[in-house]
Amino acid sequence: MKYICPLITVSDIGRSRDFYERILGQKVKYDYGENVTFEGDFAIHLRSHFKELINNKKIKSCSNNFELYFEHDDPDKLVEKLKDHGVTFIHEMREQPWRQRVVRFYDPDNNIIEVGESLEHLSYRLNHEGMTAGEISGIISMPEIFVKKSIEKYEAFK
Repeated sequence: MKYICPLITVSDIGRSRDFYERILGQKVKYDYGENVTFEGDFAIHLRSHFKELINNKKIKSCSNNFELYFEHDDPDKLVEKLKDHGVTFIHEMREQPWRQRVVRFYDPDNNIIEVGESLEHLSYRLNHEGMTAGEISGIISMPEIFVKKSIEKYEAFK
């Protein structure tokens, strides 16, 4: 058996596709009309069609028990874009106990979306705050080699 992707149901496929493409910058991999798969390997499915596929069982909205997680190197820039589009926030930018900065909000169908600073960028940021690779490794629970490579990667962009 092979795992393929998470799938969330949406009430308006066009509105949701626009949200994920235009606001979150996702690219469509496959478009089957009532089902759209994005390059990040998650899919949106038209709720009315999906309901037929599951014998008209009830589909709950805004259950807050599932989220799609994305990473972004400049989450503050994304937050401004989200605000400009009237997105409903669960919480604005906050720092997790492992120092990663994250924001959570709802998509047009009240599915939770989390966008966190990439762990690579977090390593770089913490290093520039004066922490050693060993200290960072202990905080973010990633191997020290990962931290060092991440710092090198972002140093190359300077």
